[in-house]
Amino acid sequence: MKQDFWTFGPTNSAYKPSSAATGISHPTSTMAALVVILGISLLTVQTAGQNIRWCTVSVQEMAKCKAMSEAFSDASIRPNLHCVSDTSVAGCAERLRKKEADAFSASASNLYDMGRQDTLKIAAGESGPDHEGLTYYAVAVVKKSSTVTVNSLRGRRSCHTGKGRTAGWNMPIGHLIDSGRMSVMGCDISKGVSEFFNASCVPGAVEAGDPASLCSLCVGDGAGGHRCEASAQERYYAYSGAFRCLVEGAGEVAFVKHTTVPENTDGQGEEWANGLRSGDYELLCRDGTRARVTEFQRCHLVRVPSRGIAVGNDVDPDQVYNMLMEGQRKSGFAMFQSVDFDGTNLLFSDRSTTLIKASGAHHIDWMGHTYYHALRAMDCSSAEIPEFLRWCVLSSAEQNKCVDMAKALLSKGLTPKVQCVFGDSVDHCMQKIKNNEAHAITLDGGYIYTAGRSYGLVPAAAESYTGDTDGSVYYAVAVLKKSNTNIRRLSDLRGKSSCHTGLGRTAGWNVPVGLLIQRGLIAPHSCQIEEGAAGFFKSSCVPGASLPALCDRCIGDNSGQNKCEKGKDLFDGYTGAFRCLAQNAGDVAFVKHTTVFQNTDGNNTEQWAVHLQSKQFQLLCSHDTRAEVTQFRNCHLARVPSHAIMVRPQLNHHAIYGLLDKAQDSYGSDLSAEFRMFDSSKYGGSDLLFKDSTLRLIGVGERRTYQEWLGQEYLETLVAMECPSSTAGLSITSLVAVVFLSSLVSLLAV
Repeated sequence: MKQDFWTFGPTNSAYKPSSAATGISHPTSTMAALVVILGISLLTVQTAGQNIRWCTVSVQEMAKCKAMSEAFSDASIRPNLHCVSDTSVAGCAERLRKKEADAFSASASNLYDMGRQDTLKIAAGESGPDHEGLTYYAVAVVKKSSTVTVNSLRGRRSCHTGKGRTAGWNMPIGHLIDSGRMSVMGCDISKGVSEFFNASCVPGAVEAGDPASLCSLCVGDGAGGHRCEASAQERYYAYSGAFRCLVEGAGEVAFVKHTTVPENTDGQGEEWANGLRSGDYELLCRDGTRARVTEFQRCHLVRVPSRGIAVGNDVDPDQVYNMLMEGQRKSGFAMFQSVDFDGTNLLFSDRSTTLIKASGAHHIDWMGHTYYHALRAMDCSSAEIPEFLRWCVLSSAEQNKCVDMAKALLSKGLTPKVQCVFGDSVDHCMQKIKNNEAHAITLDGGYIYTAGRSYGLVPAAAESYTGDTDGSVYYAVAVLKKSNTNIRRLSDLRGKSSCHTGLGRTAGWNVPVGLLIQRGLIAPHSCQIEEGAAGFFKSSCVPGASLPALCDRCIGDNSGQNKCEKGKDLFDGYTGAFRCLAQNAGDVAFVKHTTVFQNTDGNNTEQWAVHLQSKQFQLLCSHDTRAEVTQFRNCHLARVPSHAIMVRPQLNHHAIYGLLDKAQDSYGSDLSAEFRMFDSSKYGGSDLLFKDSTLRLIGVGERRTYQEWLGQEYLETLVAMECPSSTAGLSITSLVAVVFLSSLVSLLAV
């Protein structure tokens, strides 16, 4: 077989490299060597495609595979189909990895497990006569008379088909965790479910460690036996049982599949379902709305994909798909029947009638991201959960608060335990996290961009300033004194004095300066952003800036030292920038929408702020008008994401959020006597570990990357602040091509 790899041309003669051909001193020898390399690659693929080795997992499957192989051969189907055997799907996956097999069929959950090694592609999915795939939909059913939505499930009573089952457990719980609605500490999913729902019936939740509330709604066989058993002896077991649990009022929501309601209403189903009407029930949609039970295709929690045809990474998926489809058409072999081989669902599902070509070879694209991430949220082995969560701190005050937080969380038995790691700067902390010397830090949008782009970090949780998911964003605003009537539009800021939260910070620098660059009002020469801003404003206070003009309006600390120093100047941060405006050091302050309210109307009792009123200030809008400070939703410079806790992607971010969510249940209130997560006054600072204005920490949901968290609008603002790069537009493919061609030219020039 190896000699076949070296066969070229119509004469079928073997190429045998001479000693001269092995060197690179002669151009013709070099070209010959390159031709050999390319020829080997092409012929290896060609030879590998001459036979497709199908992996079977039982004696019955092997018998069916051999019969299919003979039928395909008789019909002259190519490539040739050969059969290899193993004892399990996992074994077949290993054979694919070792290139001892080429293809086999598996369930979506098995394909998820195999996909961790990333050694497979998807050729096709099985389908019924509707050509939409043998999929089904995991749905949440409620009574039409109820007010429940997917966003108000916390504290409700729930009905499940059984622990570990797809539609009734893995999909709904996985989705609730992945969407950030449910938190789970330490990957103890049963405990997380018991803390989320008020009471449940989860047949089979009788293992050691399963909370009693998971079985509290179950009724058994009605005679006191088999309660919460994962069998038909439990009245509320499986699809119909979970729906019956809802119908009889035990639960307020039932997690079933999309066919369950029509199978048990409108004259269908067993005696207990007599008189039930499908119109009396509705589905909960992921976006918080509800829909009729017939609208499951658009309103469901998760679409569960059909079985798929997995092939090895070195196998052409189209070749396998074409072989199977041609074999089905021409050979007459009943691919989707197993009765003649004394089994069911052998090689393929007996319910299938055809195959649908995969639109994408990657297993995640094929199965769908919602399904994949629901399974991943339930998979405790998919990411690292550290014994100690090392939090990176930037000052002695933050270190003191971190130590107190670690002690407070330890006293409640919360895991992972917190340790405090000191960093010299934000960038130093990001590098520590990348190197696994630290695990977490809270960052604003500008630093989130750097953390993701330069250090590969991802968001694990985020701050909410309203207490709900809408509070995970805030508005960057430009604040003016109402008495200053000379500024009506952004262009009027030229030649005025400005107050900023700090160099590189979101609301105080990146958004306003980026917007001014986008509008053409600032045109930095050679991408010198600071010089451009200094040329636009007459004078400024930008803590952390390097130019005197951008530090001119800063005043330092109470002793007059540390002028223009981040974290030390009295005009640093949101409150500092607003103070700069209030004390007439600047004409405009770039802050966030809550800053004015936090420092006026008696909310700040410091001497400089105690007499300030919010009605004394106005906002400058991006569309060149002014508005009252209460109108920030319509008058702002940008809608930007809140601060987020950033971690390495290898870390289980669900576990990190689970820890923080449980922590804030005890310490999230500013009235807590032991420790206050969102209050830094005790430590002589502000916004330590978390912003003091945070009301609650929330999960990041589907915004799993720094780009998704920041959003396109804000990303464009940041890009406007960046220097152009001559290679920025090159894709990886382009770069590889450039490198290959350069190498080729070098070789041929020898």
